[in-house]
Amino acid sequence: MGFKVGIIGCGSITKMRHAPEYKANPHVDEIVFYDRNLDRSEAMAAMFGGTVAQSVEELFSDPGIIAISDCSSNEHHHLFSTQALLSGKHVLCEKPISLTVEYAREILEAQKKSGKKLMVDHNQRFTRAHQKAREILASGELGKVLTFRTAFGHSGPEAWGINKTNSTWFFKKERSGFGVGGDLGIHKIDLLHYLLGDEIVQVSAFQGALHKLDENGEPIEVCDNLVCSLMTEKGCIGNAAFSWTYYGEEDNSTIVYCEKGILKIYHNDQYQLQIIMDNGEKVNYQLEAIQTNDNQTSSGVIDAFIDSIRLDQEPIVTGEDALKSLKVILAIMEAAETNRVVTIEKEPLLHK
Repeated sequence: MGFKVGIIGCGSITKMRHAPEYKANPHVDEIVFYDRNLDRSEAMAAMFGGTVAQSVEELFSDPGIIAISDCSSNEHHHLFSTQALLSGKHVLCEKPISLTVEYAREILEAQKKSGKKLMVDHNQRFTRAHQKAREILASGELGKVLTFRTAFGHSGPEAWGINKTNSTWFFKKERSGFGVGGDLGIHKIDLLHYLLGDEIVQVSAFQGALHKLDENGEPIEVCDNLVCSLMTEKGCIGNAAFSWTYYGEEDNSTIVYCEKGILKIYHNDQYQLQIIMDNGEKVNYQLEAIQTNDNQTSSGVIDAFIDSIRLDQEPIVTGEDALKSLKVILAIMEAAETNRVVTIEKEPLLHK
């Protein structure tokens, strides 16, 4: 007997990732789509062989639905994910978990109360190169991590969004919140926490709407470029660049500099992972092609989410992980707006 799942919001992320990956998962046999625009949910149901819910409450009250993907736009996550958890559903929430720390805590409290799984779609943790890199760093063979740099950029969400125009909600302050920071930046912040087994505690940053225009030909209300300096709890320092104006090719690379050598991730088209030792010795790994907007392969997120429910395991990205990344992005935005260094407050431990 397979699982029945619900999806809230039928935009690009549902069409490219959630729906096809649920459909391909052997443990899922029914998908129910909800979107406030009925045409969109009907189109998804037709494309992936599912059914349509007329209201979001219909998803929450259906006792057959065991899990829900919250693919609504950023400003709605705290409403839908909280309600879904409190209705007894496991939840996979798109990133960022929400636009404020308070809203994120609401979702985390709902998860504790319900005892259901909450996973957040920080999908960089799922690529084989990143998993292998984490193993290598954790093994200590390269010694202590000293510094790092990472980038995540492409030509912008208007090329990927459902309506492929400059009116995309990603360009709207009240809906996207952080511009490129919430779209791409938060992914790499989560990745740095995961790779380094460490947490970012201090940040400084510059941001700008350097090139993107909205549907009226005006500069967009959110940043299309964000460049920051980061310091971790263990004392590593590094930098990160996030951009919607890398015209020509996507960049998703990370370099970690350690005492005994360098680890390069997605720096070379042929080798997804390279180690260059201090004695000049090189090790190259061919693991898999990176997910880009033009090359959609299975992200592994849905399979991991379903497995966490089926096998009753902690999800690979928890609500707590997502809140830590959100706090760093909020601090980066504050640093960029105030031209100062911002320290991130540690979250008090919530009682299990």
